[in-house]
Amino acid sequence: MSRYIRQTVLAEIGVAGQQRLAEAKVLVVGAGGLAAALLPLLAGAGVGQITVLDPDLIEDHNLHRQTFFTTDDLGKPKALVMARRLLALNPDIWVTAHCMALTPENADDLVAQADVVVDAADSLMATYVLSDQCLSAGVPLISASVQGMAGYAGGFCASAPSYRALFPDPPGGEASCATAGVMGPVAALLGACQAQMVLAQLLGLAASPLGQLVRFDLTNYRSSTIRFDVAREPTSFPPFLSPRQLTPQDRVYDVRDACEAPVIADFAQRLGHGVNPIVPENGRLVFGCRSGLRAWRLANLWAAQGVTRLGLMAFAP
Repeated sequence: MSRYIRQTVLAEIGVAGQQRLAEAKVLVVGAGGLAAALLPLLAGAGVGQITVLDPDLIEDHNLHRQTFFTTDDLGKPKALVMARRLLALNPDIWVTAHCMALTPENADDLVAQADVVVDAADSLMATYVLSDQCLSAGVPLISASVQGMAGYAGGFCASAPSYRALFPDPPGGEASCATAGVMGPVAALLGACQAQMVLAQLLGLAASPLGQLVRFDLTNYRSSTIRFDVAREPTSFPPFLSPRQLTPQDRVYDVRDACEAPVIADFAQRLGHGVNPIVPENGRLVFGCRSGLRAWRLANLWAAQGVTRLGLMAFAP
């Protein structure tokens, strides 16, 4: 136990709290900039079982903020490299790596195995799919987002409203870290904040992270906190779907143009100029794009016209 003496000496943790961490199971979706700070802190604290999910390979433009990787790691799977480093950091824990993306289809089983779920994916679809699944399963969700020199982290679901309740429409624009840029220290700050929220939830600390959103803007070195305990869950919304969840009655439209996506899925039709979507009589009207945001906007327009059977898809680049 000497490894953990600097935290077990805290009255809020002690030996009993350390045992709770050792027995905990945490699912982390995303092994990028947020996870570079988040995951070593969870492993160092002695969280017993950590599952890491990420489909990407390590690229050189990752390294300025994903500082748990090195130049020698280029081209290797993020999840596998991260798992090996975490085990080297703390061989007393168990780490499972999945080199795959979160989907509406696999989220159910993954969430069901976790005590706490962490959204560190920089993906609109992943955030809302995790929120929906965590709300249904009663599992706490710690989600964060960072762009440029600002970001936020918050605790959702379980005893608190879901991410969808606080953000019934996606916050911000269509930008991601890839398009808007991000500073490494900001990602590290938000990742560390997520780690503290996870540990606080697992330990049952009095100041629960659930129902709380913390914002940081390092442009002007400002921070703020809001509580959203009374946010209402939306009664209807277009869910994200995976290809295997489609039915023959569904009509799927890919809103990307030919320059962005020269080839589209065989179950979809390109929604180009002059193409009017057909509302299926018994199926769903489904829109898809790269992130899901443009599809979401189109679905909202059709919902305003009274269409209720709607769906969204996020296509891989």
